[in-house]
Amino acid sequence: MRKSHPVRRAVLAGAATVSGIVLLLSLKPASDPGSASAAGGAVPPAAAQSPQGGRGAGAGTVTGDAASTQYGPVQVRLTVSDGRITKAEAVQAPKGGQSDRVTADAVPKLNRAAVAAGSADIDAVSGATYTSAGYVKSLQSALDKAAAAAGSGSRAGAGAGAAEEGAGAGQGTQVLTGDAAQTQYGPVQVRVTVSGGKITEVETLQAPKGGRSDQVTADAVPKLDRAAVAAGSADIDAVSGATYTSAGYKQSLQSALDRAGG
Repeated sequence: MRKSHPVRRAVLAGAATVSGIVLLLSLKPASDPGSASAAGGAVPPAAAQSPQGGRGAGAGTVTGDAASTQYGPVQVRLTVSDGRITKAEAVQAPKGGQSDRVTADAVPKLNRAAVAAGSADIDAVSGATYTSAGYVKSLQSALDKAAAAAGSGSRAGAGAGAAEEGAGAGQGTQVLTGDAAQTQYGPVQVRVTVSGGKITEVETLQAPKGGRSDQVTADAVPKLDRAAVAAGSADIDAVSGATYTSAGYKQSLQSALDRAGG
């Protein structure tokens, strides 16, 4: 048998290789369905989500500071869309023993109230005074963060806190919410409107209630509100028969004024 010439074998091998490559190229699809996304042609769903605090598209989530209570911390997370609260949830709440039952009953009610009110101006749940006070405090801090993240000083919801909180007295109008002051009969919390460095309005967000406290609160709070506006400070007299409520009122009022720079 005659052996093949070396040059002839090299030519045939090269031709076979070229044919194979051409065949493979003719079988490859014109485009890979997944290549556009991988190359940045489409934004993955996760990248389309709004960042925390509702920046940019005016929607997102913001978590308030954890508020300590006698039975454990309470911390609230909000979902805000177009400046409105669309969802509220407690990421921390008192637990263990009796607290489990109280939390299971109170937190859903507080969540619904926050969404409905669009602010921290919500009533305490009966039988869950401490949890309610902590919830309101954390909720307010979340709303303050949402307002700050918006970058325009507007509220994240109706009555969502300070328009220029902490900017100092005499600089425009400020709406300032004081800390909830605990008293023997329940928390007292005050919100103050300051304009031109003067108190123009005071409202009580929380006050003792239930039983005789309803009567005491109904009598004392309007007097305390008027006294605060008239005095322009927390240096006001206690209302007769409402010593504890008056003391809590003055404490919360002072904390609000401190945020305004005095």
